[in-house]
Amino acid sequence: MKENLNFIKKHFVTDLSSGLVVFLIALPLCLGISLASGAPLFSGIIAGIIGGIVVGITSNSSINVSGPAASVALVIFTAIQTLGSFEAVLVAVILAGIIQIGLGYLKAGTVAYFFPNAMIKGILASIGLILILKQIPHAFGVDEVFEGIDSFKNNDGTNTFSGLMNIVGHINYGALIITIVSLFIIIGWDRPFLKKFTFFKFFPSALAAVIISILLNEYFKASASSLALDTSHLVNLPVSDSIGEFFNFFQFPDFSVIANMEVYTIALSIAFIASLESLLSTEAGDKLDPYKRRTSTNRELKAQGIGNIVSGLIGGLPVTAVIVRTSANVNAGGRTKTATITHGVIMFVCVLAIPYILNLIPLAALSAVLFVVGYKLTSLSIYKSIFKQGKKQFLPFIITILVVMFTDLITGIIVGGTVAIFFILRDNYKNAYIHDKHSGSKEKKVLKLAQETTFLNKADIMLYLDHVPEGSHLLIDGSEAKFVHHDIFEIIEEFKQTAKFKDINLEIKNLDKSLTTKFWKKQ
Repeated sequence: MKENLNFIKKHFVTDLSSGLVVFLIALPLCLGISLASGAPLFSGIIAGIIGGIVVGITSNSSINVSGPAASVALVIFTAIQTLGSFEAVLVAVILAGIIQIGLGYLKAGTVAYFFPNAMIKGILASIGLILILKQIPHAFGVDEVFEGIDSFKNNDGTNTFSGLMNIVGHINYGALIITIVSLFIIIGWDRPFLKKFTFFKFFPSALAAVIISILLNEYFKASASSLALDTSHLVNLPVSDSIGEFFNFFQFPDFSVIANMEVYTIALSIAFIASLESLLSTEAGDKLDPYKRRTSTNRELKAQGIGNIVSGLIGGLPVTAVIVRTSANVNAGGRTKTATITHGVIMFVCVLAIPYILNLIPLAALSAVLFVVGYKLTSLSIYKSIFKQGKKQFLPFIITILVVMFTDLITGIIVGGTVAIFFILRDNYKNAYIHDKHSGSKEKKVLKLAQETTFLNKADIMLYLDHVPEGSHLLIDGSEAKFVHHDIFEIIEEFKQTAKFKDINLEIKNLDKSLTTKFWKKQ
């Protein structure tokens, strides 16, 4: 379904609302990822703005939201140490963008179509679990670490579970009250009886929760209550006193390092990780899309590449499509590009015009928003649905969840994909042929080769031939085969000698060497 003007108009108000919600979620994450990367704090904001506006315009995805991602934070952190400056790393970000555009033109984006559904659903469910677990400390006012949203380890040496243990003895009751009130507002806002009113239908519940949380904390301050939250529990955005000072936050690449080969190695690392996460997020986003629209993954790679070039030129971190923001966008009602672009525009306007107001937002309120997003990604019904599909779907699904939970997103993609491929190869191994047995004066067996019989089927076919009884009749039927690997012909040729010694009457039907090349010539 292509977006037309009427479709955009239909969802315009809800898209604006969704863009605002995504902005509220993205803002602290952009700052947190900057900290985790060891980069200037404002570099994450730049990447968020570019991911929203530039990638939003150039991509043909209706719901993807791009920005800085925790998956590349470690690469940037190491790169700064290696190259000696963030300005030098910006050159690698630009080169990574060029590589991504090249991959798009080479149609490498089709790799995304090979991601197994069980793995993609596992990634989404694991992100939901991590969102919930990572936000629990912030719900209780333990706000030392806000980054590492898709990684088991935090940049301060703690991890997801040790962060939970750190809550004991450090509870901030003001933050806890704000979390509970925010959750009550967000959950209650979606009740059917309230949705009958236009205000509740179009005004975002997340924004309502944020506004109430600000007012509540300001009340705590005015009453000199011990429940008042200080700046360490609030959004911490760089503040400029003038437009000139604002633009001083932007940095520019140091092209003097262009001859340094380490820059290209770093660029390849950024391009690989950013492309892999973007492709996965695109596939996952298409599954979340209520209209089930298909995104061109090749165009998505090009859009991400353009985004990284622009981000690198003005001092931003690398951008990728990010599952957390995309799922938040869908859950908030985003249905067209308007929501994605709006979140980028709002981020630019707000950090320029009202940073003081943004710095009043309690992190606890944002945690409440992420709790709800996380729950929708990892609800019990999802687990039940996958379990009913059998172990071939459930095992890749649950293994992906566990690996992501205890490592990071990229490792989860690799391991989950490997497990899914294992089941595919195992099925292929078992389905090399169909065999039948006929009784009579002389036992007769039929080995009918599958349409595609590859070298992966060698062991199974050899094992079958080894167990053909002496004195029997064996028919090897290739009438349904479209391609037979050369190794299979070698096995059959060798078996001809074995058949003579075992007094096996061997009959070969519709099988000739042209099948080793016929399939490929058709492609």
